[in-house]
Amino acid sequence: MAYPPRLAHLATRPVVVAKLIPTYARAHNIDEDEASQRLSSALQGRLLPSLLEEAWTAMRGKSKRLDDEGLLEKVATTLKDRPTRPGRVAELTPAWSAFLVLADLEAGTASEAARRVMESPEGRQRAQAGLAEVGRFLAAELTRGK
Repeated sequence: MAYPPRLAHLATRPVVVAKLIPTYARAHNIDEDEASQRLSSALQGRLLPSLLEEAWTAMRGKSKRLDDEGLLEKVATTLKDRPTRPGRVAELTPAWSAFLVLADLEAGTASEAARRVMESPEGRQRAQAGLAEVGRFLAAELTRGK
């Protein structure tokens, strides 16, 4: 694990789901309850730690003046009053789309053809780019407070 354990205690699955719901719901043209269920299911396995790792990398790269403890305090402050406040709707890019397919695969809602594409070398590369981009988005959402 390349991120501090406290990050996982702050950015729990419900918190991360809340930050991603608006974008996921809009991209799939579904209501937020359905989006919440699918994302919660998708983030039960290995996807959540991978996403937290990318978010932590983005936070550390973005903030030169805060040490690790300072970054964690900023996340705690941001999440203090409303931890499950919905995130902003992100602009969909190819990387975001790749992440959405990954989430669908983890939730069991993607087709077998999508699985084969994501298992190809190019698919794995796009999946990694998607994780990195959504990690940057999550980092911004987790640190946008005071």
